[in-house]
Amino acid sequence: MANSGFLNINKPAGLTSHDVVARVRRVAGRGVKVGHAGTLDPAATGVLPVALGHATRLIEHLTDARKGYRGLVRLGVRTTTDDAEGEPLATSAVPPLDDAQLEAAMLPLRGEIMQVPPMYSALHHQGQRLYELARAGQTVELAPRPVTVYRLTWARAGGDDLLLTVECGKGTYIRALARDLGAALGCGAHLAALERTFVGPFRSEDALALDALLADPGLLAGALLPPETAVAHWPAAHLDAEAVRRILNGMPVQLPELAGDRARAHGPTGALLALLRREGDGAGWRPEKVFRD
Repeated sequence: MANSGFLNINKPAGLTSHDVVARVRRVAGRGVKVGHAGTLDPAATGVLPVALGHATRLIEHLTDARKGYRGLVRLGVRTTTDDAEGEPLATSAVPPLDDAQLEAAMLPLRGEIMQVPPMYSALHHQGQRLYELARAGQTVELAPRPVTVYRLTWARAGGDDLLLTVECGKGTYIRALARDLGAALGCGAHLAALERTFVGPFRSEDALALDALLADPGLLAGALLPPETAVAHWPAAHLDAEAVRRILNGMPVQLPELAGDRARAHGPTGALLALLRREGDGAGWRPEKVFRD
């Protein structure tokens, strides 16, 4: 699977996730598929997994991955977009807040919560993006959606700023957390800055700066992580030639040593061969996705 795998890119501020994909595509060369997992707003920085080649077929398995963020919340100012990119809507004096008051406002934002997404978001409403409607001056009554915030901690960051550290599931908007925190405190708030610290196994401390890759395209080969990184937590089966033949022909294989319902299969060279799903009634493991050059 040459030229297939994941890049752990550190996205700079000012670029969309699609901008990053376009730049990586130029480095990867013609004919190489490129995609990204987990959109970041243009103003946000941090981890953006970028898939090349066969790995683009594994992006969906990062959708449910936990994500981590560091967000700077500015109290006292509400904006149209719930972040620093929007126009100010209202400015309020921030009352003296002790730690107990701040913690009490944080408490309802943890766990399985219902969250109203920002009006300026890429979600669809009747065939249009919400941000397109918002830019046209239209507002829509948005229904809250279930999201999970596994961890939310905070620290004072000077002045009217708070630093939030968040670990959350898919669909969670950190901008909405900032908005709702400001509402709970009675003074309004917006997200002044955001960095994504991880997406599943992709961590900020291991990320490659986009500018470094563009300056030296030779870094690509050494930075490319294997496609199975997206499903590294699945049990692995290392198949012999006969089992490989069966998989390539869409036939099930018997792998009694494997637990669970899903697994990744590797051929004799160690390369990822297929994703497998357990069939019922002892029928074995059937290939769900097969990767071949």
